[in-house]
Amino acid sequence: MKEDRFLIITGQSGSGKSCVSRFLEDLGYYCIDNLPVKLIPTLVDLWSRREVEIDKVALVIDIRESSFVQKFPAVLEEIKTKVNPTILFLEASDKALIKRFSESRRPHPLSSQKSMAEVIAAERESLADIKGMADEVIDTTESTVSQLKEILTERFSGRKGQPMRVVVVSFGYKYGLPLDSDLVFDARCLPNPFYIDRLREKTGMMRSVRNYVLKFEETAAFLEAIQAFIDYMMPCFVKEGKSHVTISIGCTGGRHRSVVLSDVIHKHLQTRGFKSSIYHRDIYK
Repeated sequence: MKEDRFLIITGQSGSGKSCVSRFLEDLGYYCIDNLPVKLIPTLVDLWSRREVEIDKVALVIDIRESSFVQKFPAVLEEIKTKVNPTILFLEASDKALIKRFSESRRPHPLSSQKSMAEVIAAERESLADIKGMADEVIDTTESTVSQLKEILTERFSGRKGQPMRVVVVSFGYKYGLPLDSDLVFDARCLPNPFYIDRLREKTGMMRSVRNYVLKFEETAAFLEAIQAFIDYMMPCFVKEGKSHVTISIGCTGGRHRSVVLSDVIHKHLQTRGFKSSIYHRDIYK
């Protein structure tokens, strides 16, 4: 049996189960939403016998299945012979749930002729026994998205404090911006090796091009400014709960200046303790 590798996420509608599922996917879990309760033993059997190549599983199940409350206790006892599931129960105050449903304009799964307050109270009462089975209960009433992610990362990743993953991308503006960029810096203001005959056919990976780009005062000032900005922003991204950041640096063709500068920024991030990788998107176009 494997601790915390088979999670069952349940709880009140609107308490944040979908957010938790997305976060757990980032932590390497294979997440399945709204799996019928009667299929859980089949999944457990396949997973425990390694007939599916999945290391960690998280199931999201709740009252969207009408028989969930009645069937789940027996199913839980059945699967405990093969796995050691961790049950995570999410809840929030009535006031918070009413506000969330109002803002999302989505109906409650138990919507009827009753008021939203009455529906939420009825669901809370029906889930009382399920809550009692939970290994952990998280009240999301006051939790921001980033706080909830931090809680899950600390509890289920086994990697508290792991450096954020950062990808530094060099690109050419003539080929378009990288669509997944979090930060974009424009290096077209710097002297261009393209206009130096002996450097035109080379790339920023070559020492002669690198020396040319970095010898100018403008380049030093540019790097100083964007390094300072990155140093300011990275703790903000960490606080927000981001696990992955893309920093893009562009020049006209993506062959010279952006390649050199991306390498400098990549190494700068590593000195700051971040797990950084580099990708030269347009270097050979």
